[in-house]
Order: sequence, then C-alpha cells, then structure tokens
Amino acid sequence: MADERGSDDRMSDVDKILWVIEANPQLRSTITAVLFFDRAPDRAALNTRVERATRRVTRLRQRVVSNPYSLAPPRWELDPTFNLSYHLRWSHLGGDGTRADVLSLAEPIAMQSFDKARPLWEFTVVEGLADNASAMIAKVHHTITDGVGGIELMLELLDLERDPATIADMPTPPVGRVMNQKQRFRHALAHELQRRRDAAKHAAEGLADLARDPIEGVRRSVDTAVSAWRMAQPATRPMSPLLEASSLSLQFHAIDRPLAAFRSAAKTTNASLNDVFVTGLCRGLLRWHAQHDMPLSTLRMGMPISARRDGKEGATATSANQFLPTRFEVPLAIDDAREHVGVVHALIQAERHQPALELVEPLAAVLSRLPRFALTNLFATVLRGQDFLASNVQGAPIPVFLAGARMTAMVAFGPLSGTALNVTLLSYHNTVHIGINHDPAAISDGDALAQCLAIGIDEVLALGAPTKAAKGSKAAKAPTKPKRKAAGAVAKSRR
Repeated sequence: MADERGSDDRMSDVDKILWVIEANPQLRSTITAVLFFDRAPDRAALNTRVERATRRVTRLRQRVVSNPYSLAPPRWELDPTFNLSYHLRWSHLGGDGTRADVLSLAEPIAMQSFDKARPLWEFTVVEGLADNASAMIAKVHHTITDGVGGIELMLELLDLERDPATIADMPTPPVGRVMNQKQRFRHALAHELQRRRDAAKHAAEGLADLARDPIEGVRRSVDTAVSAWRMAQPATRPMSPLLEASSLSLQFHAIDRPLAAFRSAAKTTNASLNDVFVTGLCRGLLRWHAQHDMPLSTLRMGMPISARRDGKEGATATSANQFLPTRFEVPLAIDDAREHVGVVHALIQAERHQPALELVEPLAAVLSRLPRFALTNLFATVLRGQDFLASNVQGAPIPVFLAGARMTAMVAFGPLSGTALNVTLLSYHNTVHIGINHDPAAISDGDALAQCLAIGIDEVLALGAPTKAAKGSKAAKAPTKPKRKAAGAVAKSRR
C-alpha cells in the first residue's frame, strides 16, 4: 500500500482486472467491515485521526484515472478536490440499537457503487446503539487493498490506549498534479516500455536457469503445465443448484466464537486455524443442503492465498492486493470431524503449492489487455462456477481504540464477486468474528444458513474441548465456578 514515503501510481494488472470487470455490477469488489465500540468516538479527534491517515496513506486521497485507448493500467492520481466530509460520515441508528440493526444498515451501503471520480473509500460512524455504544461501517474498494492490507490501514487509525499520552504530528498534505492528456500518454508509454524491459530481463533469467539445469527446468515446466491445466478446467456453474440464482442484493450475518477454541482445535488436529474454519463451513453447508433435501458431497470453493511473506510484499509488488486466487473442490460428507480437518488441511496445502500460481501475474498481463466486454464476460462466467468463497484475516491481538472509544468487535464481509456466498473470518483480541455475506436470490433463508454454519463450526471446535476426564481432574484441583453462557450467539441481520 502506498504511504507518505512513496506511491505506486499505476495499478497492477490484477488490480486493473478488478477495476474493469465492474462493468458488470455483480462483480463489484467492495470490502465492507463493521467495527463496534463501547461508546461513540470523539468527533474532533476522529476527524483529525482520519485526516492524518489520508496524508500518510496517499492512496486514500487518490482517484482512478483511466484511458480506454491506453494499454497501460489505470493511474492513481491525487484528487484535487478531496473532501474529507464526503468520505467520513455520521449517522444515528433507529430501531432497538442492536448489532443486527447495524448490519441491516450496512447492507445497502455495501450494495452501492463508489463514486469513481473520488477516492474509493467511505466511513460511516453510527451512533445510537444500545448502552451508548457505537459502530463504524468501513467500505473500501478492493483495488485499494486486500484483507491483510485493510488491517494495516485500520492500524493507521487505531490507538493502543483510550487516551494516548502522545499524538503524532500532522504530516503535510501529499502533493501531486493533474496531468493533461499529452502528459498521460507519455507517462503510459514510459510505463509500458519499462514493463517490456522487465519482461525481457525475466525471460533472460529463465533461460539462464534452464541452461544451468535443463532436467530440472523441464520438470518444473511439466509440473506447471499440469497444474495450470487442472486449475483451468472449465466450471461455469456452481456444483450446488441452490447457489445458482443471483441478484444485486446482499445480506449480512455474523458469528462470534472464542479465539482460544479455534487455536485448541487446530492444535489438537495438527492443522491450522484456517483448516478448522474451512472444515466448519463444509460441515455447516452440508447441514444446510440437507435441510433443503439436497444431499451433496462436494462443493467448489474459492480461496485467496496470501502472497505476503515474512512481512514483505509478495509476487505482486506493485499491487495493493497481495493474494493469489485459487479454486478447488472441498468435501462435505465426511462423518468424522477430525478426519474431515485432515482432508481439508491436505487439500489447502496442495493448493498453496500449486506451480500454476506462478502464472497468475503473466496471465493477468494478457487478460488485462482484452476489451472490457470480453474481460467482463469471461470473469462473470468463471466466477459463477464457484459455490462459495472463504478467507481469513488476522486482526489486532490486543484491544485497540478509536478516538477514545474501545473497539469491542470487528466483522469483515468480503465481496460476493459473482458467487452466492462469501464467508470471512477476522480475529480480534480474544474473539473470532465470522462475517457471512450472501445473495438472498440464492439463499432466502439466511438465518437458517447462519445457524447451520455455526453448528458446523462448533462440531469442529469440539475437537479441541477438554475431555471429560480432563475436566474432572481439573475440577478436583480448582474451586467450582458458576457456569457461564456459551459465547458467540449468531448475530442476525433480520429480526
């Protein structure tokens, strides 16, 4: 992500594709996060904090400028009429002031397209929640950042204490210029010439590697070709007939569970937190399909694989999005939950090491040059072949504050991108928040789906629960404590 130390002024080919295919509104790349606070943030302090963030993170003051006759990707350019009050808004919540009411308010905000003449983000602070609490609906375009980058952006706004003793100085506003058409043409030409030089250099390095070890080079080429052939298998319809219908609408639900329960289940099964999460979704989707008398054993899942490595940018170094898309079939009908986690773990590990993932950037460079209508129709067809999307993002491990208000929860909702369901896990402090974004044209019983997913996740989390024997031994050593209600009831967007 760009910051005050410098700015990438061109989209990557991946980002350009995300931008162009929005000619089809069902392919909009809007990321929405709903942050909850114990009280309303101080208005003056929040205005100052967001103003500072827009000066440090240059992208927040930039709009997209594109030329339909240029081969170069669109350019990020400072908005000469940037107006903070357009992007930071205040609202008062009606109804009972519940979290479900906030999610209902967030739904139409997430559905609305961005004003593409302005920077691609909007924050809406919501006051009037029960117990004097508040929320903020943060809406960001995917070309600005991915999920991990979104957390980095949030950290520009958040504090580690309610009333920090020191406040960073306000940076000077970023300086830029609005190019005329002639200047844009020259800039685009220089960009494309540099890309040609970089491509030639990369090709020369590949030939040198092949000359040094031709046998290994041939083996890798064959592995990559086989991997690419497998990943490119045509799938233009979801495997589930229940997930085929589509519209321009969406609905939100959320599930909360203790982070410790996820970690315990992952440790017990020798898997990752993400493996536990995906397995829970599979078991929940099996249950939901059974309720509709639609027994299925397999669904096709889309999952982003992070290209960030050890805090460094990955393959797409000029991109705000540091992820590689992958799509594969996941099993639903495995009776034993522990065995189910093991199978899912093996599948995800295999996908993370697919040789064809190295072709994402070269392929994006080719596809991004297709005419808009061709590119849009291609991705509309391919993305509809997925039954659901799933991703997980690690959030702040400690409590954080925004302009004097302590954040109590943060729920992320990924874009549907042509599918009927996207489920996103975001951890914060001691809790895992799972955002469910679904198309009501396909899933008319969102409450039932959320309940099924919650049950499926709990089946997997139970693997990490202490055994009865362990509980008895622990009880003998410690005084009895009063029972507490189980955490993490489903928060519904419809009362």
